Amino acid sequence: MDFFQKEVEEVISELKSNEETGLSAVEAETRIQRYGKNVFTPKEKESIFTKIIDSLKEPLILILLISGLISLAMGHIADGLGIFVAVLIATSISIIQEGKSDKAFEALSKLSEDVHVKVVRDGEIVLLSQSDLTIGDIIHLETGDKVPADARIIHASSLGIDESMLTGEAEASSKNSLKIERENCPLAERKNMLYSGTMVIEGRAIAIVISIGDGTEMGKIADELKGELNSETPLQQKLADLGKRISIIGSIVAAGIFLFEVFKMYNQGILVFDNLGAALPGIKDAFVTSVALIVAAVPEGLPTMVAITLAFNMQKMAKNNALVRKLIACETIGSVNVICSDKTGTLTENKMTVVEVWADGKDVPVDQLGNDEMLQNFCLNSTADISNKDGKYEFLGNPTECSLLVCADKNNINYLHYRKEHSEPVSEYNFTSARKMMSTAYQMEKGYRLYTKGSPEKVLSICNRILYNGDVIPMTQEHINEIEAKIKKLQDNARRVLAFAFNDFSQEPQWEDIYNVEKDLVFTGFVGIEDPLRSDVKEAISHCRQAGITVKILTGDNINTARAIATQLGIVKNDSLVLEVTDIDAMSDQELKSKLPNIVVIARSNPTAKMRVVKLLQELNSSVVVTGDGINDAPALKSADVGVAMGIAGTEVSKEASDIVLLDDSFSTIVKAIKWGRGIYENFQRFIQFQLTVNVVAFVTVILAEVLGYAMPFTTLQLLWVNIIMDGPPALTLGLEPPREHLLEKQPIKRNASIVTKDMLLKIVSNGLFIVAALIMLMDTQLLGGTAAQQSTIVFTSFVLFQLWNAFNSREFGVRSIFPNLLKNKMMVGVVFLTFLVQVLVTQYGGNVFKTVPLDLTIWFKIIGFTFSIVIFSELLKLVMRVFQGGSNKG
Repeated sequence: MDFFQKEVEEVISELKSNEETGLSAVEAETRIQRYGKNVFTPKEKESIFTKIIDSLKEPLILILLISGLISLAMGHIADGLGIFVAVLIATSISIIQEGKSDKAFEALSKLSEDVHVKVVRDGEIVLLSQSDLTIGDIIHLETGDKVPADARIIHASSLGIDESMLTGEAEASSKNSLKIERENCPLAERKNMLYSGTMVIEGRAIAIVISIGDGTEMGKIADELKGELNSETPLQQKLADLGKRISIIGSIVAAGIFLFEVFKMYNQGILVFDNLGAALPGIKDAFVTSVALIVAAVPEGLPTMVAITLAFNMQKMAKNNALVRKLIACETIGSVNVICSDKTGTLTENKMTVVEVWADGKDVPVDQLGNDEMLQNFCLNSTADISNKDGKYEFLGNPTECSLLVCADKNNINYLHYRKEHSEPVSEYNFTSARKMMSTAYQMEKGYRLYTKGSPEKVLSICNRILYNGDVIPMTQEHINEIEAKIKKLQDNARRVLAFAFNDFSQEPQWEDIYNVEKDLVFTGFVGIEDPLRSDVKEAISHCRQAGITVKILTGDNINTARAIATQLGIVKNDSLVLEVTDIDAMSDQELKSKLPNIVVIARSNPTAKMRVVKLLQELNSSVVVTGDGINDAPALKSADVGVAMGIAGTEVSKEASDIVLLDDSFSTIVKAIKWGRGIYENFQRFIQFQLTVNVVAFVTVILAEVLGYAMPFTTLQLLWVNIIMDGPPALTLGLEPPREHLLEKQPIKRNASIVTKDMLLKIVSNGLFIVAALIMLMDTQLLGGTAAQQSTIVFTSFVLFQLWNAFNSREFGVRSIFPNLLKNKMMVGVVFLTFLVQVLVTQYGGNVFKTVPLDLTIWFKIIGFTFSIVIFSELLKLVMRVFQGGSNKG
C-alpha cells in the first residue's frame, strides 16, 4: 500500500518519526548512512577508452592518421611515428582539458543544489541543506519554497503546488492531508503528496519525507533534467562559426599550395605520368605539408578554451558570491547597460529592525509595547521563525516578519507559545502584490478573530474603527490624518511602514468570501522598520555610472521611502523622474518609452509593470539586468537579458527563474559580475588575436617561401608541433587573465558587435607581417650566424619564440602597454617559460624526429633577443598611436 493511501498517523508511525520532535540528530545520521544523501546519482561518466575513440573520429585527426600511415608505407619511419606522437599529444591534451572542464561543472552543480529547508530535529526547527534530509524528517514549507524531497502532507493551509515540471498541468494543484482510498491513483491526483522539485505557489505545509534522491519521482527522470550548463551559448556559436571560416580559408590555401607543389614538380619534369612512382615521395611531402597547414589553421583549442574559460570564471564568480546558473549569463552580463534593481536586501542590508512603534493612539518604545492585539498579530499572522543564540537573532523566513518576532521577544513574548495556544489557523489569505497585505484567522473562546497586516494605505482602507487609549472607537478623518502624517514622516526617512488591524466574529463567516471578511476592521497601529543601505552600494552605483550602466529602482515600497533611498544613493538628478506604478499604468507604451531614460524609481511596482518596463527597455536596444527575490519577480527575471536572484532572501521560484544567484544578496556583487563578464569576453578576444596571428604567420611564410623559391621553411612535424603548443597551454592561459580595472570605465559591449575588432585586426596584421618579414630575412641571410645546416633550425625555433613573445602582446588591447600587468597572470608567465624549455629540448635532442640540429648557447641568446623584437615593435606601435591620439584629442 502506498503512503498516499494511509492516514497521516499511520505514515508517521511506520517511518518511526514524530510530528513535534522530528528525528533526533543521531537517528538522522543513522538513516543517512542507510539511505544515502538526498541527491541524484550523477550519470555514468564516459570511459577514457570511449573518449579516445571519439577523439580519433575527428576529421582532422583522421587525415593526420592517414598521413602517418602513408609516411610509414613509404619508408619515412621518423615522419610517420612523429605524426602518431603528435596525434597522441593532441588527443591527450583534449581529454585532460575536457576532464578539467567536467570537474568544474560538477563543482558548480553541487553549489547550485545547495538549497536550504526548515526541518524539525530534536524538537527544534532548524535550517538544513536539502542534501542532509532523510526519510522520516518533518519539513515545514511555505510560499516560494522548492519541495526538497517526496513527502506525505501532515497539515496543509491554503496549499497550492506547481507540479507542471512533473505532470504538465499549468494550473497549481490544490493540496490537503486527507487519505486517498483509490488504488493506482495517478500522480497528478495525489492531493496529499508533495514531490521533489515542485514549487509551493501559495499557502504552507508540514510534511514527512517518504523518499529522497534517486527514489523520488524527480529522481526517476533526473537524466532529462541534466545538461543545462553544457548548452551552447550564442558566443560559443559565434566562435564556432569563426573557427569554421578559418578552417575553410586554411583548407583552400593548403589545397592551393598542394596544387602549386604538384605543378612545380610537373614543370621540373619530376612528375611524369608514365613514371608516377618517382614523383610519389614529392607528392606525399606536398600532401602532408598541406595537411599540416590545415591543422595549423584550425583553432582546435577554441572550443576547449571557451569551455575551460567559462567554467573557470564561473567558479571564480561563485567565489565572489555570484553563482552563474546558465552559461549564457557569463557573456550577456558583460553587455548590460540597464539594471532594474529591487531595493530590499539588494541595495539595503535586509537586516530588518523595528525602530518605531505607534499603537493605541500614541508612540511607544519598541520594548514597551503593551498592546496584546498587535503583539498577537506579530506572532500569529506570520510564517517566519527566529532563534536567539548568544544574544544574536537568526532569521528563518521573511526578514520583515522576523523583525516583528524580535520585537515581540523584546516585549517578553514567546511567539511559539502563542502559536501552540491557538493551534492551526482556520483560514489564511496570503500576501499578493495586488492586495499588499495578508490575513490569518483563528478560532477563539468566543468566536473567531482575523489578524491583518500590510501596507498602511491598504490596511487603513479596510478599517472603520481604531484602538485608541484602550478603547475601540469609530475611526474619524482626524485619526486618518494623524496616522498618515506620522507614516509620511517615517517614509521620508526611508523607514518601511507596516500597519496592523484585527476583527472579531461571533459567528463563523464565509472564509471564501475574502472581500466580506477583510472589511470593517479595527486599526491597532503601525511600526517603522529600518533597513540600512549596504556599506558598499554607493561605490557600486558610482562604478555603474562610470561603466555606462543606468540603475533604476523598481520596488514594492511607497514612493517616499523609495525616493529617500534613491536620493541617498545619488541616483536622483535634476531631470530624474520618481514615479508610482499608477503613473506608468496611465501611460501608453510610446509615452513610457520616451520617459524611460529619465525614470529612476518606480514605487509600488508589481510584476506586470516590471515585465512591461523590461520589454520596453529591450525595444530601446538596452540589455537589461533585473534583480528580484519574490515569486512575483519570476516573470521579469525570466524576460530580462540576465535575471539575478537573491540567494539568501530569495524564494526558490525566483532562483529557478534566474540566470545568476547572488550568494550574499549584495548589489555590488552584480557590478563585480559585470566586470567578470566583460573580462571573460576580453579573454576570448585575447585567445583569438593570438591564434589568428599564428595562422597568418604560418600561411604567409609558407606561401612567400613557395613564391620566392625558398625551400619549405617548416617540416610537417614542425608545423604540427607549433600547432600543439600554440593551441595548448600558452593559448589557454590567456583565457585566465584576471579582469582589468579599466573594464568598468568602458561603455557596454554592443550585443551585435563582432568579436574581432578593428584594433585586433590591426594587431594581427601588423605583428603577423613583422614576424613574417623577420622569418624571410632569416631564410635569406645568416643574420644570427650559425652553420648552413643550422639555418632551418634557427628559422623554426625563431617562429616558435616569436609566437611565445607575441602571447604577451595579445594580453592587452588598444594602446595599453603589456608591462604594468605583466605579472598579474603568473600562470601564463610560468607556462610560457615551461613551453620555452620544452622547445629547447625539442631543438637540442629531437633532431631525428623534428629535423633539427643542436644550437650553441650564443645562438640561443641571439634568437631570444631577435624574437623579443616583436614586443619592442608592438610597444613602439602603441606609443605612436598614443601620440597620434593625443594630437587628435588636442585638435
